[in-house]
Amino acid sequence: MILSGLLILWIGSYSSLDLTLADAMFDRASGTFPWRHAWLAEGFNHGILKTILQILAVMAVSLAVWDWARPRPTWDVSRRTGVRVLALSAILVPTTISVLKHFSDSHCPWDLQRYGGREPYVRLLEMLPAGVAPGQCLPAGHASSALWLLALAVFWLPHRPRMAAAVGGAMLLFGLAVGWMQQLRGAHFLTHTLWSIWIAVFIVDFLYNVLRPAERRAELA
Repeated sequence: MILSGLLILWIGSYSSLDLTLADAMFDRASGTFPWRHAWLAEGFNHGILKTILQILAVMAVSLAVWDWARPRPTWDVSRRTGVRVLALSAILVPTTISVLKHFSDSHCPWDLQRYGGREPYVRLLEMLPAGVAPGQCLPAGHASSALWLLALAVFWLPHRPRMAAAVGGAMLLFGLAVGWMQQLRGAHFLTHTLWSIWIAVFIVDFLYNVLRPAERRAELA
């Protein structure tokens, strides 16, 4: 986790990858991001899909609350742990990312002077120029609507680690795809999405390691 975080920090602070990708998505002739209002990116990804994922999150939380109030006799401890990690991830991943955005100086690409906006481009470790308001665009909020699904991998832990890795990898790719659509629109840089992924992985891992001891105690009882 530390090495991956340092890598993302390096990409955002010392490389031009964010700008290179955003430049490729920006049409200089029209002065716009062509995908900004495309139905697939805006109507589906930012509208329909986000609503579906929010409904799934509510269902996951409701299921966990239902089992907490009236424990399901057919559920083993491992499944109960999975449900609780999934429900807590559905709450904490989007909430944490949303809170962190409010403390971020970074602006979205479509707000930058480079892409027809009014704000200067400032790297993560740089100070904002005087008079420039914080952009509050990092980490990527929309990607978080999908990244809590990473917690699905917990249902196969610890007995089927390969399956857990496959499910976790698939959910990370799904979250990356959701974030990528926002990048096509000019709403985020790549590192914005990568930081959201890093935060989601950290939260799910933390929750599992907190709840796993309780599972072990129940197995030994």
